[in-house]
Amino acid sequence: MDKGKENLNLTNFKKDLNTENLKIIKDILNKINLTIGKKLLSWLFRYPRYLKNFFYLYQAYINAQQTREKELKNGLQVPPTLILSITPHCNLKCEGCYAQVAGNIEPYKEEKNKIYTKNTLNQEKWSKIIEESRELGVFCNIIAGGEPFLFPGLIELCNNFKDRTFVIFTNGTALTPTDYELLKYTTNLAIIVSIEGSPKITNQRRGSKVYEKAFDTIKNLNKIGVPTGISTTITSINYKYWMDPKNIDDLIAQDIRIIFLLEYIPPSPLDTLLLTPEQRIEFRAQILEFRKIKPIFIIHSPGDEEKYGGCISAGRGFAHINAQGDLTPCPVSNIATHNLTNSSLREGLASPLFKEICKNEHLLETEGMPCALFAHPDEVSNLAQLGGAYKTNLNLEE
Repeated sequence: MDKGKENLNLTNFKKDLNTENLKIIKDILNKINLTIGKKLLSWLFRYPRYLKNFFYLYQAYINAQQTREKELKNGLQVPPTLILSITPHCNLKCEGCYAQVAGNIEPYKEEKNKIYTKNTLNQEKWSKIIEESRELGVFCNIIAGGEPFLFPGLIELCNNFKDRTFVIFTNGTALTPTDYELLKYTTNLAIIVSIEGSPKITNQRRGSKVYEKAFDTIKNLNKIGVPTGISTTITSINYKYWMDPKNIDDLIAQDIRIIFLLEYIPPSPLDTLLLTPEQRIEFRAQILEFRKIKPIFIIHSPGDEEKYGGCISAGRGFAHINAQGDLTPCPVSNIATHNLTNSSLREGLASPLFKEICKNEHLLETEGMPCALFAHPDEVSNLAQLGGAYKTNLNLEE
């Protein structure tokens, strides 16, 4: 859609947008984040396709919430969010990748006939899973990988569920001109691009010129009006970078309104990239200060889980489905009792494994680690054995 036509549509839409509805939108945005409420409203007016869809999505959000409440009364805890590792393939080899450690990644092959293995879900199978989750009251789908834009039909899949939201986490190096053309008309998704901090820090961990490619992608997304954000893995190397107010201001100046700060989850407690307890306290304090004064929405894991009584995996706040269809408590865990190609999501969420993790509340406490389940490996392993869980690690040879 050209800019003139979009402005015309916005003018017509403003006539139908009465004062009461405008106040409702403002109130909703302020509930999300008072500091950036005005900024978000301004952005919505710049891109009327999102504004037109706002009330439709908000009503769907309310309906999903009510559906989950009914399910809970009947004994089933349904999370508001699912994390979908939609493909096991990635075109980068980032140092310390937790998806690799958890066994969710397969080697990437350039040949078209070898890019996707037989045991991974295709678009049709993912559609069935999302449809069932929709009926159970799941509202938000976080799309992860691998690299999601290596999955054929990704944007079409999201467009098929216009009453649900999709947040796509990407390394920002795999989007094509066709992707951008399709994204011009989306109204229910946001794209989060991963960097590590400065160009030097990012390229050191992710590969040569990755930082530059990532920000080219962000610029292209901004041009076509797709909500964008940044995701970063917080380590002992880059945590000071993200505590610097200037670096946050630089992102705000580039129209970035959301940052995911995810503390590094190591393969070993002795990993030197892991934040020390002192560094974690210092970092958390600065993030809370930013929230008071910076017009940007910041999500910090695991810090933000404190108000929910600890980890929100295993259906408390989210659950994870890998590219094979295995339902796991979270992306970092590699245990499952149900595969959604031969069982339902309802059955998986009701599994003894999920119920036992939630019942044993101490397993949801991080205890100074960035991941609660990672902090209790022996107990989680025992629960897995008692519940008949299997390992979900991918193995191409087998």
